[in-house]
Amino acid sequence: MKKLGIIALALFIQNVSAQTNRFVYQVTMKPDAENKTDIKTENAYLDISPEKSVFYSENRIKRDSVMQKAFQGGGGRGSINRDQMESLRTNINYSVEKDKKNQKMFFKDRIGRDIYSYEEDRPMNWKIASETRKIGEYKVQKAETDFGGRKWTAWFTTDLPYQDGPYKFGGLPGLIVKVEDDKGEYSFDLMKNYKIAEFPTLNQFGNTLKVKRTDYLKQQQKFKTDPMSFMNQSAGGISAPMRVGGGGRGPGGGNQNPADMRKRMEERVKEEAKKNSNPIELQ
Repeated sequence: MKKLGIIALALFIQNVSAQTNRFVYQVTMKPDAENKTDIKTENAYLDISPEKSVFYSENRIKRDSVMQKAFQGGGGRGSINRDQMESLRTNINYSVEKDKKNQKMFFKDRIGRDIYSYEEDRPMNWKIASETRKIGEYKVQKAETDFGGRKWTAWFTTDLPYQDGPYKFGGLPGLIVKVEDDKGEYSFDLMKNYKIAEFPTLNQFGNTLKVKRTDYLKQQQKFKTDPMSFMNQSAGGISAPMRVGGGGRGPGGGNQNPADMRKRMEERVKEEAKKNSNPIELQ
């Protein structure tokens, strides 16, 4: 009996320690409103535990790792391999964290040197249809919703014990296996899943500013028109790598004329804004 108790306890501990599940989604995007043939595809992770879930780019965590190693090595930004960082560019610069206990959702995105975080204040109201089909190994059911200025169709499965999904999607009686908008401009497709030991730490360079969603949108718009003002506002001077839309590409080392830097940065921000003129949320 004692042996059985020890085995049961060991299995319980093993089960608890492996309760974080990673779901890998392929995200397909058409972020340029003027060039719908420019299709971006990359992977993103939805890590789920009983307490919370976090959705973020696979390239984000890889890029963070490269930068962390460079800073730990004492080389700073100048020692970062630009080609490597360029290969890890992402259109998913944000992360979405869902607090399951308190039923709250937080969206985080970098603007300039700082992270802006807001609590999502809009409910997602689903209309569940009776239509079912098979996607991969899962039997799925159809559901529809209007959110962020787009009409979305999701396919969820009750084969997996999670009421969650990629991005801000969730709240259905199962895990979302696929979700796409009616224009075919954004889609999330579940590719695979596996267990992980724990949530990875996402580097949060700079300050984290808690704001309302409407204030975040205002700051985002301001950054597109006057990116340098966000550099000047930075607390404590030079603190963190600055994201200018696609992420990951620094100005390089060496002494550079501030006026030239400003001009190049403004040009780059405007170029990135044009390439991202068709965001996932239109309103």
